[in-house]
Amino acid sequence: MKTIKSKSVTLYDVARYSGVSYQTVSRVINKASNVSEKTRNKVEATMAELNYVPNRGAQLLAGKLSHTFGLATSDLSLHAPSKTVAAVKKRADDFQFNVVISMVDVADRETCSMAVKHLLSHRVDGLIVNIPLEDADAMFIQQICGDVPVLFLDVSPDLKVDHIIFNPDQGTRLGVEHLLNLGHRNIVLLSGPLSSVSARLRHECWTKHLSAYDLKPAEVLYGDWSSFSGYREVSRMITGGCKPDAILAANDQMALGALRALSESGYSVPDDVSVIGYDDTEDSACFTPPLTTIKHDFNKLGSSCVEHLLALIKGESRDSVLLPVTLVKRKTTMASDPNSPSPEVLADKLLCLARQVARLK
Repeated sequence: MKTIKSKSVTLYDVARYSGVSYQTVSRVINKASNVSEKTRNKVEATMAELNYVPNRGAQLLAGKLSHTFGLATSDLSLHAPSKTVAAVKKRADDFQFNVVISMVDVADRETCSMAVKHLLSHRVDGLIVNIPLEDADAMFIQQICGDVPVLFLDVSPDLKVDHIIFNPDQGTRLGVEHLLNLGHRNIVLLSGPLSSVSARLRHECWTKHLSAYDLKPAEVLYGDWSSFSGYREVSRMITGGCKPDAILAANDQMALGALRALSESGYSVPDDVSVIGYDDTEDSACFTPPLTTIKHDFNKLGSSCVEHLLALIKGESRDSVLLPVTLVKRKTTMASDPNSPSPEVLADKLLCLARQVARLK
């Protein structure tokens, strides 16, 4: 099919390349019921290939909003993207908006562009992009969206686009200061892939906050967000002879892998090594031991996204948002001096001993 520059594509072009009348294209755009599924799919495929975006101003004047959000997201097998999608859908339901989702496996410009164009072909009223994007790529995505409002969730906080992100500086500072207050100095960073903007921000902020205390990471490990990558990298670290006081993990899933690697190597958490995760997944409280972590309020993120995007759709101006995070203290961190354990640690050990004695009776 011949490619037409997006700004010059009209409804009549879509009709001609689809082999249908312009009235049929109009009915597809307006989601009329008297169009066959075969024809609808053909027209929508043509709109996506030509990068045709319906004239939003005309839709607004005609009162023909689709009451549909588009959501382009990274891998939904990971905790943070799946919780974000669930929270957005829940809040969108409150406003009687549907959510059309397009998931990508690779976070690059071409793949993200294809996902966004697919969503635009569904005549969405606004877009949420939860894919890690470099500055230039995010600006490119905003450009192809034309006058359709777009909100980014995984970009640099300094980028001049509409965005809502969790505060990476606050989250990393809370983790670093918690470990330093416990007396830890030999701290390993278990980072996510540096191709991810959020992973890079956490890594940079961890390093900055350690440097404020004249400290450097004992070692830097790079996982891919999965539990297995955390297990693999910490196992390699231990085999290489590195024995840290503590590990800062860029998400809870990699922290889970780290806990297994430490356990298999004979290290006790938190007696020998303290571990802090990131995100506060629902499962993290059920880890053994329960994971100390940085909490992201995904329900708050979902509500903020929907309300922010609705305002943009109405033509209102909104400032970008840095959402606050909190430290959730559980059982994977303790003071570095084994001769002076905290009362909480002593209580846990006594309770465990009591249960073992009870089983012997």
